[in-house]
Amino acid sequence: MKKKAFLVTGGAGFIGSHVVDHLLSTGKLVVVLDDLSGGFRENVNKKAVFVKGSVVDTALVKKLFKKYEFEYVFHLAAYAAEGLSHFIRKFNYENNLIGSINLINASVNSGVKCFVFTSSIAVYGSGQSPMKESMVPMPEDPYGVSKLAVEQDLRAAKEMFGMNYIVFRPHNVYGERQNIGDKYRNVIGIFMNKIMKNEPLPIFGDGLQMRAFTHINDVAPIIARSVENSNAYNQVFNLGADKPYTVKELAETVLREMGGSSKIEFHEARNEVKVAYSDHSKAKKMFGTAAPVSLGDGVRGMVAWAKENGARSSKKFKNIEIMQKLPPFWLK
Repeated sequence: MKKKAFLVTGGAGFIGSHVVDHLLSTGKLVVVLDDLSGGFRENVNKKAVFVKGSVVDTALVKKLFKKYEFEYVFHLAAYAAEGLSHFIRKFNYENNLIGSINLINASVNSGVKCFVFTSSIAVYGSGQSPMKESMVPMPEDPYGVSKLAVEQDLRAAKEMFGMNYIVFRPHNVYGERQNIGDKYRNVIGIFMNKIMKNEPLPIFGDGLQMRAFTHINDVAPIIARSVENSNAYNQVFNLGADKPYTVKELAETVLREMGGSSKIEFHEARNEVKVAYSDHSKAKKMFGTAAPVSLGDGVRGMVAWAKENGARSSKKFKNIEIMQKLPPFWLK
């Protein structure tokens, strides 16, 4: 007889590993699938079953669903470098779309009770802040396009096969276990890594881009317990902090909390949404409200973790597909 379990893809990554911790606290068997391309083995709770592999590996996905009776699937595996997605379009769609479809197919065939998907506010595009779930999505980069496509496929799967889903659109999440060595994403981690290396903090454009930065403790518990609330099924929820800050303000906050002698270094502006933050009233109504972690407190806690673990080396993405207009900073 197959063992009942929860599947978490991307469970060695930042958000995924925290979701795993919360799921394990309920006493459930949790299976983690992660190829370690962006996550780390040490992030995985020792009480979880770890399987190294990719959601793109159809045979492996089928094997896992044959071995376990997954009641719920939490799909957090993705390559989430939004800006870089313009230059790695094939890689982006294979990993973020086709890999998701492999999971959806297996989930439908196995009778999964609910498929929880972490999408992104990248689906909204620009000029729609504060972003609300009722707005028509207009993604402006391949990453956002792939996330929206998976959302639409889940709706189609629900209509055709009756499989329930929950979609979360988190944004700018930071905190302990974030991959601070990834130079293509995670701006707070990038800043901390640079400071520990005594290097300048890179900002694209004038630094007046606005984002609301969300601590992991305001996101992971909601995702983990969402399946307990059937009223949330087949709905989409924005998830994150309410108060936006400029990237320049963020850099100054990290410098103040971390210390060091690094300076801010401005680079040529890149193609990105200028202002992006969302409305969270729907999620608050559905899942309740708790006092959010302030940016200062969240950064302070992450600083302590980062200093304890030290700087990480940045890996250059090896399979750039389009070199035209690639920011020179990413070529280093």
